[in-house]
Amino acid sequence: MAQNLKVCDLDEALAAKLKKLRFRKELTSAAVVMKIDAEKMTVIADPAVDDEETEDVTPEDVAGLLPTHQPRYVAYSYAYKHDDGRTSYPLCFIFVSPPGCKPEMQMMYAGSKLGVVKDCGFTKVFELRSAEDLTEDWLRTKLHFFR
Repeated sequence: MAQNLKVCDLDEALAAKLKKLRFRKELTSAAVVMKIDAEKMTVIADPAVDDEETEDVTPEDVAGLLPTHQPRYVAYSYAYKHDDGRTSYPLCFIFVSPPGCKPEMQMMYAGSKLGVVKDCGFTKVFELRSAEDLTEDWLRTKLHFFR
C-alpha cells in the first residue's frame, strides 16, 4: 500500500528540466536540486540554486548548494570514469535528509520520494543523512556496484 502513496506531484517545469538533464550531450557532471513547495504540495526545482551553479560540478560542489537543516532531492548526472578507461554518465537520485529537520518535512520528502523516482525513471537511488557525506569517494563507492 505504501508504494501507491503519492504525497506530492512533480512540477511540469521540473519534469522537463530532468528530461533535459537525462539527455544532455555535455561531457561533464551536472545536477538539479529539488525541493518540495509545501503550499502547492509539488516537487519543484530549488529556486535558491542558480542553474549556472549546477553545470560542471563535483559531488562536493553539489553538497555546498544544499541547506544544512532541510531535506532536498538531487538529480545528478555524474561523469563516472571507470577503471578500464570508459566514461559513463549515470543519472543518480540522491535524497538528503539531515538530522534536525522538522518531522513534517522529513515525512513529506520521504513520502514523495518513491513517486519522484518512479515518475522520472531513476534506477540509481541513494540516501544520505548529511550533505557533508556527498563526496566523490562516496558516490564512486555506491556506483561501483552497478558497473
